[in-house]
Amino acid sequence: MEPNYTEAERYYEAQKKVKEIRGFYGHLTVYLLCNPIVIVVNLMTSPGYLWFIWCLLGWGVGLISHGLKAFEFSPFFNKEWEERKIREILEKENKPTWK
Repeated sequence: MEPNYTEAERYYEAQKKVKEIRGFYGHLTVYLLCNPIVIVVNLMTSPGYLWFIWCLLGWGVGLISHGLKAFEFSPFFNKEWEERKIREILEKENKPTWK
């Protein structure tokens, strides 16, 4: 069952979504601008050990998870999961507790 949103709520949700996507693109831009610098520093200081790969991989994992969340492509904690969890918590709170 889809919730009934007012126009203001729909606008607010769309605004939040755009902000999330803009944040991802900002993150991607910083990743693309900083990593060439990291590569150059690595190659100039210690070309025998390519440690920049670890930086790219670690930051890349964070970037990918940010993108998955921003574009709502999360296979585990998506909107349906959130709605189920909210209903579960509300049901627990409504049940009387006997002592």
